Amino acid sequence: MDFTQLIIEITRGFTSFTWQNGVMILIGLILISLAVIKEYEPVLLLPIGFGCILANLGMSADHGVFKVLYDAGIKTELFPLLIFIGVGAMIDFRPLLSMPKMALLGAAGQFGIYGALLLALALGYPLNEAAAIGTIGAIDGPTAIFVTTKIAPDILAPVAVAAYSYMSLIPIIQIPLMKLMTTRKERLIRMEYAAKPVSNNAVIAFPILITIIVSLIAPDAAPLIATLMLGNLLKESGVVERLSKSAQNELINVSTLFLGLAVGATMTGASFLNLKTLGILLIGLFAFALDTVAGLSFGKLLKVLTKGKINPLIGACGISAFPMAGRLAAQAAQEEDFDNFILMHAMGANTAGQLGSVIAGGLLLAITIGIMG
Repeated sequence: MDFTQLIIEITRGFTSFTWQNGVMILIGLILISLAVIKEYEPVLLLPIGFGCILANLGMSADHGVFKVLYDAGIKTELFPLLIFIGVGAMIDFRPLLSMPKMALLGAAGQFGIYGALLLALALGYPLNEAAAIGTIGAIDGPTAIFVTTKIAPDILAPVAVAAYSYMSLIPIIQIPLMKLMTTRKERLIRMEYAAKPVSNNAVIAFPILITIIVSLIAPDAAPLIATLMLGNLLKESGVVERLSKSAQNELINVSTLFLGLAVGATMTGASFLNLKTLGILLIGLFAFALDTVAGLSFGKLLKVLTKGKINPLIGACGISAFPMAGRLAAQAAQEEDFDNFILMHAMGANTAGQLGSVIAGGLLLAITIGIMG
């Protein structure tokens, strides 16, 4: 190797570095700061942020170890499905089973998906990309990644970043909307918890029946609902404690780490810094806000129909972000009255939202594939 070639090799990293790379490294540092300083979903944002930095230092998902991770876990939808097993193992469906009417709030919390879809279409995005953008409204990273990988892999990075970022910013986005759309009198409403106890047989049968029913109604959602319910069955069966604990810990942690790094590794300056990405992020924010507004509006409607027995705050829990949304609504109620406990009702709506997002994502996928062939 002559001296000139040596200089080229030594300076290669600097000569290929662009201002776009610098901006993306700054964005990666912001994501890491949110994770470390503010503790906003650190398990998600820290690996995504670090992956973003690496992508702009020449270690993108186009080659090397991150291409292996991307091809093995993102293209095949493996990582989102493994994460869903862990999520299912952490969910308790008893509040929902004891209060089935909470399923209505889970449905109302999906309005943002279809609202974002229509807005994206109106702004000129093709159907497949508009549908993928709509999944941000599920406020469920694995669902968004699963659907986007199938129909619009070119915009996976901004969709995934929007889904996970907005999920981590729930307190900042939802609290102002809660206070704007509800009165203090409404937030003070105490809800009776007179639900019937749920038998062990019911909680074991539930994931099996839901898997069968949803798979028949929305076959494209079958992998998502099956893995979610498998995790829940591991937990509720009571006979595979080791598998349940592994799903809740090692499996979901390792899968989330690799998924975050792989997604972050797609965030190169050249592919990320454009008007399309900005549009996706803004439409995703609109979807999240619409989810919350629709849920709160339906909660207020239920309050009227039940003559003041429903606290409208639980309407904001109909999104998929479990258990953060449920805890946030309960916290908002206790800020007005420390002795007002609506956590169980909120969790019932929140678990319904988790199911609703999977079903809505599956239907969106089926509609898109059906139209586009």
